[in-house]
Amino acid sequence: MRIAATSVALCAALASTALLAGCGTETAGGSGAPAASATCASASPAADPSGRTWDNVTLVHRVCGPSGAPVTEFEVTNTESQALTFVITFTLMNESGEAMDNTTRTVESVKPGQTVRRALDTQDTPVATSGSARIMKVRTVAADEAPSGSGACPPSGIRVTADRGDAAMGLRVVGLHLLNCGTAAYEVEGYPGLQLLGEDRAPVSGVRILHGTDKISTGIGGDAAPRPVTLKPGESAYANLAWRNTTGAGEAVNAPYVRVTAKAGAAPVTVTPELDLGTTGRLGVGPWTKDDTSAR
Repeated sequence: MRIAATSVALCAALASTALLAGCGTETAGGSGAPAASATCASASPAADPSGRTWDNVTLVHRVCGPSGAPVTEFEVTNTESQALTFVITFTLMNESGEAMDNTTRTVESVKPGQTVRRALDTQDTPVATSGSARIMKVRTVAADEAPSGSGACPPSGIRVTADRGDAAMGLRVVGLHLLNCGTAAYEVEGYPGLQLLGEDRAPVSGVRILHGTDKISTGIGGDAAPRPVTLKPGESAYANLAWRNTTGAGEAVNAPYVRVTAKAGAAPVTVTPELDLGTTGRLGVGPWTKDDTSAR
C-alpha cells in the first residue's frame, strides 16, 4: 500500500493565497454525498495541487455548512464485491505543519460500489482550529466481521474487540475482549482461534501461534492453564496476545488484522491489533479468562 501526500489546507488559511479566493458550495454527486446549504465566499476553490487519497479514502475540499463556516469532509469508496467497514486514522496538523493529535473515524457497512461522505469536523475534533488533516492509516474489514463495540448486540450475542495494548522495549501485549451482550449465558474454554491477515487481508504464513504468553515473556498475564468460563449477560472475558518486534535475518512480518473465533463454531470477528512481529515468527496467546470487574 502506498500513501500520497494527504494534507488538505483550511479554506480560511488558503483564502489569502493565490490558490483560493474563497469557499464555494459543493453539490452532491453520484456518490450520494450531501450538498452544502450555504456559501462562505463568492468563488469556488481551485484544484488542490496535493494528493489526498489513500486506499479509497479521500479528503475533500472544504465546503460551507449551514452555519456558514468551513468544514473538512472525507469520502470512502468500496471497490470490492462485499460490504466493508472502514476505520480511518487521521492526524491533525497545526498551521506550521506539525502533528498535533490523531483521531479515528469509522464508516460502517459501505456497500459494493458505494461512496459515502462524512464530516471530519466534530464538536470534539474541530479541524478548523488546526492547519490541516492527513490520512495516516486505513483499515477495512468485511462488514459482517467488523467489531461491534456499541449499538445493537450482534446476532451472535457477543462482542469481540481488541484494546490499544502496551509496548515496552520491543515487547507488545494486546488484550482481546469478549463481552456477552446477549440475554443468555455464554460459555468459552481454552484459547481463542486466531488467523493472521496481512495488509491485503490475505492469510499470513510462517508465524507460530503459541498457547500461553509465557512463551514470549513472563509476568504479563496469559500463562495460566485454560479453565471453563461462563459469562452471564453483561459479563466479559479477556485473552492476551504477546509478541516481540525483534528484527534479525529475514523479512519482517506485519499482520495488521487478526481474525478471531471466540470458540469452535462461533462467528469470526476481524480486529486490528497491528502485529509488528519482526522476524521472530511467534505470537503467544493466553486462554480466555473471566474479567471479574465486568459484571453490571
